[in-house]
This record gives sequence, structure tokens and C-alpha cells, in this order.
Amino acid sequence: MMVKKIKQTFTDLWSLVVGLKVTGKNFFQPQLTVHYPRETVDTLDGYRGHVELVPKKNDPFNPICIACGTCAKICPSNCITLHVKKVTEPAPSAKKEDSASQEPVQNNQKAASPKKPKTKRVLEAFELNYNYCSLCGLCAQSCPLGGLRFSKNVYLAGVSPKEFEIDLLARMRSQSQIAKEEN
Repeated sequence: MMVKKIKQTFTDLWSLVVGLKVTGKNFFQPQLTVHYPRETVDTLDGYRGHVELVPKKNDPFNPICIACGTCAKICPSNCITLHVKKVTEPAPSAKKEDSASQEPVQNNQKAASPKKPKTKRVLEAFELNYNYCSLCGLCAQSCPLGGLRFSKNVYLAGVSPKEFEIDLLARMRSQSQIAKEEN
């Protein structure tokens, strides 16, 4: 009975020594994390935040996105929704065709067929439900024009799931407005 108690005491003390060794070793190593919000991160290399729209270089209020919908189709989480409006533009050479149609058509020439007006897809909203995003990056990789990229929004926080449903078009425009006001 007495031997069993002494053996148990040695086992407990050895466990304490092993635990203190691990604690002491990590206590003197450089710190890898920061105490947010008292400290912030200096470098964000390699960080993948939610995706964001890339603005045009000459027009920062409009995205490079042509609203083709490839990103929404390839997303495995179905967290991207595009709201697209189709706008019909008049044919660019309509006046030329009108003047040409008054001239007689020779027998070996075919009459020029009237050009159809072009239909353009205009992006009205680009909604991202960040609650379901797995940050796989397929949307950014599949974009034919490079219109999506990962953001550096490392301090995104919220208290309800609704706060993580983001209209990326409105976000891009508000960021462009802030940048414009700062300059």
C-alpha cells in the first residue's frame, strides 16, 4: 500500500516535470501569434480573404467583370450570385447601312444583311455569401479576365450570418469612393 502511494507520487511529479519542460521551451521561443486587437499583423503575404472584384484601371468604379457567370457556375459551395441586366445597344453602323440601302444592288453582290443590335450584359450586383465560401479559389482561377482576387480583409468580423453576405460590387465602389476622397 505504501509502495503504491510512493510510485503514484513519482508518476505525478514526473508528469509535472514533463509539462513544465514543454511550457518552459515554448515560453522562450519567439511569439508566432498576435494579441488582437492590441496588436495587428504587419505582413499579409499569403493571406486569403474573401474574393473581391477587381476594378478597371481607368475607371475604378466599374469592375473588369463582364458578368459571364463562370465564377458562379464553377463555385462548389454555390455562394456566388450575379444579378445581371441585359442592355441592348444600337448597331454601330446603322447609318452606313441606311445610305447603302438606297444604292442599287448589282447582280453579283449580295445585299448587306442588317446588323443586329448588340446585347450587353451589365452587372448590377455581385453577391457573395461568405458563410458558405470554402476559399477554394476556383472562381478567381476560372475568371477569363482576372476580375476576381482574394482580399486582404483580415479583420472581417460580425455577430450574425447576415453580416457575411457581401455585395462585392457595392463594396468595390465604396472602396473606390474612399480612395478618391483620400486623394
